[in-house]
Amino acid sequence: MLEAETRERDAGLAPVPAETPPGRRLPALWSRPAAAAGLADAVVTRRLFVLLPFAMIAGLIAYAVLPGEPEPQALLAIGLALAGLVGLLRRSAALPLAGLLVAAWIGFCLLPVHGLWFGTVMLTRPAYGLYEGRVDEIVSATAETRRIVVSGLAPLADDRPLAISRARLVVPPEPPLAPGDTVRAKLRLAPVPGPILPGAFDGQFHAYFAGIGAYGNVTSGFERVRQGDSLDATRAIEALRMAIGARIDAVLDGPSAAIGRAMVVGDQSAIDDETRDVMAAAGLAHIYSISGLHLSIVAGGTFFLLRLLLASIAATATRWPIKKIAAVAGLLAAAGYLLLAGGLANVPALRSTIMLALVFGAVLAGRRALTMRNVVIAALAIIVIDPASVFRASFQLSFAAVVALIGIYEMPRPPPAGDRNWGQRLWATIWATALTSFIAGTATLLFSAYHFQQTAPLGVLGNVLVLPVVSLVIMPFAVLSVLAMPFGVEAPFVAIMGWGIDRMVDGAVLVAGWSEGLTGNPLLSGLALVIGLIALAWFAFLNSWWRLLGPAVAVPLILLVGLDQRPDILIADSTQAVALRTEAGMGLITGRTGSFAVDVWSEHYQEPIVAKAEGALCDSLGCIATTDRFSVAVIRNGAAFAEDCGRNDLVIARIRAPATCTGSQVIDADALAAGGVHWLRWDDGAARFDIRTAIPNLTRPWRVAPR
Repeated sequence: MLEAETRERDAGLAPVPAETPPGRRLPALWSRPAAAAGLADAVVTRRLFVLLPFAMIAGLIAYAVLPGEPEPQALLAIGLALAGLVGLLRRSAALPLAGLLVAAWIGFCLLPVHGLWFGTVMLTRPAYGLYEGRVDEIVSATAETRRIVVSGLAPLADDRPLAISRARLVVPPEPPLAPGDTVRAKLRLAPVPGPILPGAFDGQFHAYFAGIGAYGNVTSGFERVRQGDSLDATRAIEALRMAIGARIDAVLDGPSAAIGRAMVVGDQSAIDDETRDVMAAAGLAHIYSISGLHLSIVAGGTFFLLRLLLASIAATATRWPIKKIAAVAGLLAAAGYLLLAGGLANVPALRSTIMLALVFGAVLAGRRALTMRNVVIAALAIIVIDPASVFRASFQLSFAAVVALIGIYEMPRPPPAGDRNWGQRLWATIWATALTSFIAGTATLLFSAYHFQQTAPLGVLGNVLVLPVVSLVIMPFAVLSVLAMPFGVEAPFVAIMGWGIDRMVDGAVLVAGWSEGLTGNPLLSGLALVIGLIALAWFAFLNSWWRLLGPAVAVPLILLVGLDQRPDILIADSTQAVALRTEAGMGLITGRTGSFAVDVWSEHYQEPIVAKAEGALCDSLGCIATTDRFSVAVIRNGAAFAEDCGRNDLVIARIRAPATCTGSQVIDADALAAGGVHWLRWDDGAARFDIRTAIPNLTRPWRVAPR
């Protein structure tokens, strides 16, 4: 045993001691002269294991930004070389470093392997016809429409066959549907749209790895032709979710019903934009998205109450392992809640369930539950199961928050005070809630600002106000409501849950009002996320006060090199929209306000885009816009090329430009088809535009190449 422990320690894999050694209770920042000692200590105490998910994420990023697909032979050769390196270093202290290289290589290979299993051919041009398919998933449902995912689309009559695996459809609210049903309708199917801005959410990327090759809608004749197997587990769970949602709607209405459905069965489709905006401004948008908070309350509450009940019975308290029994019950409660929340399709809930499983597993094994090691194991599991989730905001936000909270939990802290009265306990609870919210909010600030261009400056206050209501009223009575539904007596419990939701929304409205005018954010580039990831890895790796150095250095570094610039011109690929920045602000040369692209642009850059740009003049041939720095021509008719080419700094055309169009920078139909949305900024020194495209290239399997 001693020899095994020695070998494990020498390899950098020795387990973390259950308690901090007495000699390390003082902050290492003051007791040691240099961070090198902290780094060496982290290596000795197996902390390199903590870097495994970061290494895999680095590999995933490297694959995603490649200009083309790697050759399988090259991947195999690199894998064999790394295996040889591990073999050579198996008795060396450098073995853990080789393990990080292996983890990065595995991360690099995960997406192409995942694509082989779950990817699909992407639809490249619209398709119309009568099709029949199987309902796989009901994504959302409102009184007006439903969004569903169907597979096995088969053409009827002489309509065009499709090679896609699955499609996401907007369908009418009737007839009733469940997974496994076969539906028939005349459909209009379209290619999955690409990102609307360079570096923005890439719908094609995520659709490909989800096996969705097209988006579509019903044009006529939607009907259910066959019901699915009544013994299908997915169908039964979906029917249960819909029944619970209907019971909630029968008692509540308005925002209370919508949020209640979201918090109990994970259906957010009925939450209106006004409520979403208010909750986001107050830092409370995470409340109605089932994740770690809700699962922790349900599973932790089950654990606590059952343990308390068994401990109060003398016969069980002395003879049964009540803590382990309560842990099993908590785990079952988490698994049940996950099924109600949408099962494996609800990735945030799945991540939290895996983390809770590790926590309760540690309780069953008699080990510490809240450790960075468990966070790492949960992250590795999610990355392997769904590697594309690394590029979603939900993964980044939850991963950053949990790493930060566990990291702070690991740091030296004073022992708890002795006996405290109820006032001291209440203050301690409020302080703990505020501190937790502050830590999580600070850790996720960068990712929120990047993905949503929105932060909640008073989010800590919002969480302090409403989390007691969520923990003591909404979630407990939500659980009681579900348990009471088989007996038909859920109405009073649902009503109390609704009262709690109303108070939560009232608190959100109050905090959102205080936050008005404080929500502006800097524009961040992708480099800012990379810097944030490195800082988070540093924070997770060290287990002393030196871990705070990473975030401290990241902040000025992001301000120095991680800020993005606003464009002078934006050009949509699939609409006529062309937006121009003048001294008066952003306005359209062509296109219309209210279109999807224009709305996204306006929201992203946090400024209105008016219907007509200052100085833009249009006729039957096209439009001309001139600023004090450059001129732009938007050509509608090919006859305008002869006049506008060479006379304007930029020529934009939805048709192919002739080879004779020289003397100007040209963005024509071919460029828009290949690059998607174009971002342009004028360079005064070079007297030309710097250009970014939303689609770097069309050689990746998830890209929709033009035909």
